[in-house]
Amino acid sequence: MTTDPPSPTNTIPRHVERKIATALQDTRVVLLVGPRQAGKTTLARRYARAERPYITLDDPATLAAARADPSGFVRGLKQAVIDEVQRAPDLLLAIKESVDKDQAPGRFLLTGSTNLMALPLVADSLAGRLEVITLLPFAQAELAASPGDLLDRLFDGAGLPAVANPVVGDVLMDIVLKGGYPEALRRASAGRRQAWLQDYVALILDRDVRDIANIDQLDRMPRLLDMLAAHAGQLVNHSSYGAALGLTAPTAQKYVGILERLFLLRQVPPWSHNAIARLTKSPKLHFLDTGLLAALQGTTAAQLQKDRGADRTAWGPLLESFVVSEVLKLATWSDKRLRISHFRTKVQDEVDLVIEDRHGRVIGIEVKASSTVRGPDLRGLRQLQAAVGDKFVQGLVLHDHDRITPFDEKLHAGPVSLLWQGVPKSASNPS
Repeated sequence: MTTDPPSPTNTIPRHVERKIATALQDTRVVLLVGPRQAGKTTLARRYARAERPYITLDDPATLAAARADPSGFVRGLKQAVIDEVQRAPDLLLAIKESVDKDQAPGRFLLTGSTNLMALPLVADSLAGRLEVITLLPFAQAELAASPGDLLDRLFDGAGLPAVANPVVGDVLMDIVLKGGYPEALRRASAGRRQAWLQDYVALILDRDVRDIANIDQLDRMPRLLDMLAAHAGQLVNHSSYGAALGLTAPTAQKYVGILERLFLLRQVPPWSHNAIARLTKSPKLHFLDTGLLAALQGTTAAQLQKDRGADRTAWGPLLESFVVSEVLKLATWSDKRLRISHFRTKVQDEVDLVIEDRHGRVIGIEVKASSTVRGPDLRGLRQLQAAVGDKFVQGLVLHDHDRITPFDEKLHAGPVSLLWQGVPKSASNPS
């Protein structure tokens, strides 16, 4: 069994770290999930101790032992950090048996590079014993050392923060193209970042897909991912994907689901309400990292700058996926349980993000690539406001602009950087 000492402390704190520390104090098993190279191992190693050894299933000998005798592997472990647990899923039943015998909190901190909760084995065997925490690539709030509390502020009635040092134009474009993978951000040039991201995708499709699914036509996965990158920001259409690749619609749906389980993309579900007629029922496709999306598309800053003066067909979907991914990251460390969806009517009125808390209160976010927002751009948000009435907290158009523009008490346009620029923790209300 391979155990390694903790690695040096990362200089950029992760906002979910507080949730991990809290969960280990009262929960038997904590599962940290997210894409490979998002920083899970670095974060998990911070909790390794002499009494809580770090064990990685990326080590071939350790993986073979875990697969050969899961119960024996777990036996004798009072506590442990086990990295990449999806590589030996039978280990989860052995962990369940162990934590049922010894119910002390904080016994196992697991990491996984796939959404293990999609497996009935996990959902059924560890129900009531497990807390799942998601770690995505760096959020801009983490890189800026800001609270990343926009959603909490709005739901708590604190309103929009003041705009400080808005990020617009080429600077915003550069941030979107870089994405948030730590290894990619260490590379100084766009070409080096894209090369790393392309190699990263190839590794995921070659190894991790095999770990979680039996794929008959694995060679179709790179082509499918390229096709999905070209359709980012659009409604999901499995029949169209399948037809283009010679797959049935159910097979295409299965393959897209695998890519989602690997945290490469997210299908944002449709929002529904009986007060709005003729809503589409299809999810919307987004990538969880826009650096990765741009690498798959082969999109460069020069192309986007040229596009800026034309119809913005490339910049719009990238910016929308960026906002969606940043909002999903804010939700991972919020203490509020948030449901995130989208809505679009048959006549193309839409709201890119509908964020709903457990009380049914709603925030709507629409993304515009332009620097100007006009009245018609808020039509979807006004429909959402009318549908939910007093439950409507805020409608926000995020766009490439440097100030907040009010349209009425609960409808505003503002810079995209509101997602990560806010009141510093030292100045925020401690309550």
